[in-house]
Amino acid sequence: MNEIDEAGRVSASSPVTIVTVAYNSMAKMPDMLASVPPGTPVVVVDNGSSDLAALATLCDAHGATLIRNAENLGFGRACNQGADHAKTPFILFLNPDARLFPDTLDELLAAAERRPDVSAMNPRIEEADGRPHVKRKSHLMPRSEWMPRGWPAQDQEVSVLSGSAFFVRREAFESVGGFDPAIFLFHEDDDLALRLRRDVGPLYFARAARVVHLAGESSARTPRIAALKAWHMGRSRVYAARKHGQRGAGVKALVQAVVQLLSPDMLLSARKRAKNWAFFRGVLAEMLRPTRPGPERDMP
Repeated sequence: MNEIDEAGRVSASSPVTIVTVAYNSMAKMPDMLASVPPGTPVVVVDNGSSDLAALATLCDAHGATLIRNAENLGFGRACNQGADHAKTPFILFLNPDARLFPDTLDELLAAAERRPDVSAMNPRIEEADGRPHVKRKSHLMPRSEWMPRGWPAQDQEVSVLSGSAFFVRREAFESVGGFDPAIFLFHEDDDLALRLRRDVGPLYFARAARVVHLAGESSARTPRIAALKAWHMGRSRVYAARKHGQRGAGVKALVQAVVQLLSPDMLLSARKRAKNWAFFRGVLAEMLRPTRPGPERDMP
């Protein structure tokens, strides 16, 4: 595994540290780690997985640093833990179900050198079949800032970033306090991107840098996992939208939740039933909460 210096940071020869969060992600983690160029430090933060022994063996084989959490602390808090161990000028937060190309990091670094004013960027993220994977809008920002579908035709500033491959200057990340620990899961990347854009510098799309993302495959697809994610999606939707001044955030989310409960999928799929009920409960719980003092530990 990578060595840790006296400050608790990973020793590295590369200017980029890759941070990834695992939650029962062994189905995809081997391909992701295999795609990382030699000499690039990787910090894997495990959020209470049941496959920890296999993950530890895998990390050891690839020289990755493994941080073990006894319970699921949430995506943002785990990312912050990983970032605390990085001492490189750049951090790439990368999903376990993503894969790099041999020149991905070189292209990201070249783009960062061309635009030193940029705080963070996305590479050109594609699905397994080559279709564009682009975050072009967010519930946290006005419609006037939504972007067209598909990849931009060239390198350019953008209004929001996807968290599946989030490349950021470490100093910029630290200056805004990293991910909001009050957001357990979902919208934490939107929130971070918008704070970076507001307080540090523009967001950017680097077209020549490529990443493959197998969306939605970083953890098992079971009713229990679907409910866990949907619960926190509901709560995060309301909390983060309110944080960014979006009017009627709770009501809009509640309407969406009710529409989902009326869907025919509720009769056909146990996973959909678990997901839609959990989203409804998460939205309602956050709407009824007058304040949000800190990270949540309760589950659906």
